[in-house]
Amino acid sequence: MPANNISAERGNGPLSSALSSQRWKIIIPISFITYSLAYLDRSNYSLGTAGGLAKDLNISAQADALLGALFFLGYFLFQIPAAHYAEHRSVKKLIFWCLVLWGIFAAAQGVIPWLGLLFVDRFLLGVVEAAVIPAMLIFLSHWFTSRERGRANSFLILGNPITVMWMSAVSGYLIAATSWRWMFILEGVPAILWAFVFRRVVADRPKDAGWLNDSEKRSIENALAEEQRKIPPVEGYRKALGSRNVIVLSIQYALWSIGVYGFVFWLPTIIKAASHHGIGATGALSAVPYAVAALAMVGVSYLSDRSTKRGIFVWPFLLAGTIAFYLSYKLGPGNFWLAFVLLVIAGAVMYAPYGPYFAFIPEFLPQNVSGAAIALVNSFGALGGFVGAYAVGWIQGTAGSGAAFIFMAAALLVAALLMLLVKRPRTGEGEVLHPAKAHP
Repeated sequence: MPANNISAERGNGPLSSALSSQRWKIIIPISFITYSLAYLDRSNYSLGTAGGLAKDLNISAQADALLGALFFLGYFLFQIPAAHYAEHRSVKKLIFWCLVLWGIFAAAQGVIPWLGLLFVDRFLLGVVEAAVIPAMLIFLSHWFTSRERGRANSFLILGNPITVMWMSAVSGYLIAATSWRWMFILEGVPAILWAFVFRRVVADRPKDAGWLNDSEKRSIENALAEEQRKIPPVEGYRKALGSRNVIVLSIQYALWSIGVYGFVFWLPTIIKAASHHGIGATGALSAVPYAVAALAMVGVSYLSDRSTKRGIFVWPFLLAGTIAFYLSYKLGPGNFWLAFVLLVIAGAVMYAPYGPYFAFIPEFLPQNVSGAAIALVNSFGALGGFVGAYAVGWIQGTAGSGAAFIFMAAALLVAALLMLLVKRPRTGEGEVLHPAKAHP
């Protein structure tokens, strides 16, 4: 995609660095915390099951894998309705109620005594969390221009690896100090409390923000409107969702998510089985890949925004993940520490491209349909997450971690190759308005 020129001054005058600083200081922390809580409450299941849930409820390996994966069925079904509501109604209202409900469903995992009810709870947790990624990406597109969006998206999605990083360490020791039941309860309550902070602080668009003056509101709204005029119009969801790029990206993201969620849900179990460490040390080791991933995400998104290219910051990283998984498989459990280093690399390179990837769709589809397209792609990611969480758990329980690594490596390889089929978007002629020096 050709680089866009930056115009620091047009229309109502320059967008000051103070304005840019305000957006990064207010919008980004709110987005990061919200997604962090969502990721905490969907991902701590893997540590709960390793810490005694499966044993106490007499859950088989197959049922355990299904419980981990059921979240994604609910997540899949409500992506596009959530995106439509967020774009045409209010992100603020939608996320408030989702926070309250997912906090309740997440905490309930610690008190439910029956397997059947736990299946229902995991599904409903997926339903209410379905809104998070499409709604928050739409939210950021209302506040940040294309030359900032890779970084803005990355700071949002950093809630994923950073949360898993501290969750892996804290949750493991929390289970050791109390129980898996109290871990679920104590980690579900913060989402309910945060809902009220979110409702008080968030404004859906710059024009609604009390912390911007009228000139600042006009400047950023004009900048975003100018970008929209450069994108060819698309009438209706059918044309947008049936476009070649969106279809390819949907399949590609499903395969990518097989690797990511297989890794997230079953890394603690794989490490515990291979290292023979206790749950506390297992949690600490499971945190390491996510610390490296967070650094990789920031660096890659910065380079992508500077170059305005997206694809080249996606497929090479997925190919590297393929190689790392395969080499970890070849080493086997007899070389635990070297295999673990390769798992750290695999985790980092799978996460690194998220910011550029989700900045791509709003650059070739206009705002009236880009949110639904993101939701469709992310819903296919949910299907991939279901397959990753279920199949990797099943393979790990029946054929061992080596076969699980091969499965994840194959999915990532095809995902990397599919990214090469995505066509670069056509852009209009002329300059696009961007905030001056808009760095956090």
